[in-house]
Amino acid sequence: MSNNENMNVMQSRNIQRISVGQRIVQTGVKTGTYLFLGIMALIVLFPFYWMIISSLKTLSEYRQAIPTFWPKQVMFSNYAEAFTTANLGDLFMHTLYVGVVSTFLSLIITVLSAFAFARLEFKGKNALFGALLATMMLPGEMFTISNYISVTGMMDGRLKFGEYIITFPPIMDAWGALIIPFLVSVFYIYLLRQNFMQIPNELYLAAKVDGTSDLKYLWKVMIPLALPTLISITILKMMGAWNSYIWPKLVANDEAHQLITNGLRNAFTDTTGQANYPVQMAAVAIVSAPLFLVFLFLRKYIMSGVSRSGIKG
Repeated sequence: MSNNENMNVMQSRNIQRISVGQRIVQTGVKTGTYLFLGIMALIVLFPFYWMIISSLKTLSEYRQAIPTFWPKQVMFSNYAEAFTTANLGDLFMHTLYVGVVSTFLSLIITVLSAFAFARLEFKGKNALFGALLATMMLPGEMFTISNYISVTGMMDGRLKFGEYIITFPPIMDAWGALIIPFLVSVFYIYLLRQNFMQIPNELYLAAKVDGTSDLKYLWKVMIPLALPTLISITILKMMGAWNSYIWPKLVANDEAHQLITNGLRNAFTDTTGQANYPVQMAAVAIVSAPLFLVFLFLRKYIMSGVSRSGIKG
């Protein structure tokens, strides 16, 4: 065998060794990735699993020192008891009312604001938009405190400015307190403005040449093109209203205005202070089901709306 043939054989063996090594590394990386994702999925899903099986247990089994991972006696009756005990029907209607009204009004404000920042030219536009974005860096608790002082003052008809106190007839009720303070979302305005910015400005200029008004152009052209983003905002706003807890607890904790998260807090505690946790878990499962279904069936619209705005992570 010649020297050239020997070199070719050695090179072929080296290539085979490299390819085998690469396959081993790739297999190891892939296995490690799937193992890591599996562990993370288990960590995320286990609380939901524990909620479901706890909702199907008896109270005595739930209180056992050694927990069971499947109920000895399946108690579907916990779900019926949860619905009647917590009066979930009224809580659902209260929450749905606040969610629909606040979402509708918030969409109007968001669309008009985003259009103004994306297409209209006025003095101080960039400075104003930058100031709005700067508010996103402030802790939300700061707005909660200031909103609470303002809202309770308008509900009581009494506002205090330093040493001065202004009295007037109450101009806001509990429903207004639940809806009005969070109608403006800088994040939603920014999200929709970025989407509007991607629409060619030549369309707007051509519409103005034809005598089309700004509102007609917004309704006929920009809103249909930005529909995925608007759907995303609608879903996120409704989910925010559904999950809201601290603010409704502060301004409207009476039974006539309770939202679903607040109603579940003390609905299953008896006169001795003992909670019926399996029934409470059943109520939590009922309340969580709509959010799970919304995300399951509409997640593509959420991701599509965010990605179209150019801020996908």
